[in-house]
Amino acid sequence: MQIPVHNLTGEVTGHIEISDRVFREPFNESVVHQAMVRQRANARQGTHATKTRGQVNASGAKLFRQKGTGNARAGSRRSPLRRGGGIIFGPHPRSYTQAMPKKMRRLALRCVLSAKTEEKELIVLESLALEAPKTKQMAEILGALGIKSSALIVTAKPEENVIKSARNLQKIKTLPANILNVVDLLSHRILLMTVEAVRTAEQLWGDKKEEEVNNAAV
Repeated sequence: MQIPVHNLTGEVTGHIEISDRVFREPFNESVVHQAMVRQRANARQGTHATKTRGQVNASGAKLFRQKGTGNARAGSRRSPLRRGGGIIFGPHPRSYTQAMPKKMRRLALRCVLSAKTEEKELIVLESLALEAPKTKQMAEILGALGIKSSALIVTAKPEENVIKSARNLQKIKTLPANILNVVDLLSHRILLMTVEAVRTAEQLWGDKKEEEVNNAAV
C-alpha cells in the first residue's frame, strides 16, 4: 500500500510503500478495547487507603457507662458509627495491573494504526528536524499540513527540539515510535509520523517474514 509523503510546507513530494501487516490489519474492536482498558488500569497507582477501627489513633476506653445515662450503649471513639472513627469496607492499597498476551497487545496496536490509515488520519513527513525549539514554527508546520484538531507527532527517536516546540500547543503530543500505544492513538485524531518512524514501527510490529521478502525484492 502506498501513501503520500509531505514536506514541512505541506506539499506532496512522493510516495512510500508501507507494510500491509502493520497498516492494513482488520479492525478487532474487542482486542482494542481490552488493550485500552489494560493500559489505563496499569496506570493507576492503587495507593488509596482508609483506616479501620483498629488503626484509628484514639482511646479504646468506653465513652460512658453501660446503664443509667439514658443513652444508647456506646463503645470506643474508634467505632465506625462515630465521626473520626474507622471506615467500614473502605479502600486499601492494591494493584490494578492487568495481564494481556503480547500477541494481543501487538494486534491492538496494528488495528489502531490500520484504522488511522483507512480513515485518512495518517500523515507522513519526510523528516521533522528543527534547528531550534520554536512553538511558532511547529504551529506553522501543523497549519500547512491542514491539522486543526488534536494530533500525535511520532518520531523515530526522541527529538528534543520537536518536543519543546510542541509541548505548549493544545491537544498536541509527541512520542518516539518505540513507545507508541493504544491510548495515545485513540486520544488524538491525527497521527503525524516521519518516514523513519514508519519504518521503525514496521520493524517493531511487522512480520519478519514479510520484511525479508521486501528486502529481497529491493
